Amino acid sequence: MPKVLVIEDEANLAEGIRFNLELEGYDVEVIADGTQALERLSRPSNNADLVILDVMLPGVDGFEIAERMRKAGNFTPVLMLTAKSLLEDVVHGLEAGADDYLPKPFDLKVLLARVKGLLRRRDWARGTSGGPETARIGVALVDFRSFEISTPGRGVVKLTLLEAMLLKLLVQGAGRIVSKAEILEKVWNVSPDAETRAVDNFIARLRKHLEKDPSAPRHLLTVRGAGWRLVLE
Repeated sequence: MPKVLVIEDEANLAEGIRFNLELEGYDVEVIADGTQALERLSRPSNNADLVILDVMLPGVDGFEIAERMRKAGNFTPVLMLTAKSLLEDVVHGLEAGADDYLPKPFDLKVLLARVKGLLRRRDWARGTSGGPETARIGVALVDFRSFEISTPGRGVVKLTLLEAMLLKLLVQGAGRIVSKAEILEKVWNVSPDAETRAVDNFIARLRKHLEKDPSAPRHLLTVRGAGWRLVLE
């Protein structure tokens, strides 16, 4: 059964989340403090399949936890809980390293659906529920099963779930233009009309991993006013 780590300092809410997840068969651990959560996530034995992370926490807030997780090479999927639902707050969470968000207050049935959906998205990105498990883009080898890109001379880099999903979408649509609206809807799970440069920033990060010269890309091309097109060869 998937193991879910819940980082939430509101005791009643945390226990409600635990109770409902356990009814669905998940193995659940609850931590109420940001500093303790960081220590737990930094252990080599960290084996969580999913992290449910509140933004407002004692010690260290959720944004910093997500950022430090990613910088430390921990790419466990993160569902961020936030009392703020403005687009800029959502984008802040996604930029920090979260893979999905849920504004408070929320219905626990919605939370359960988001958890299931996030685990399904992880499995889709890995290729375990269809689609390619690997891809070659120029000299770079992408392994979606481990969320890794291997490039001669540069070694191996890890991708977050959102980075892997974005690259998977581009690989499956190789040769055609993939619009920002399609990426926002299928990868970010936000309105396709959202005004944000988050996608551009993620594209720039992928170019650093894929391109010999990110400033003059040969594989991940911008089609001005339309979106992006991936050239595999």
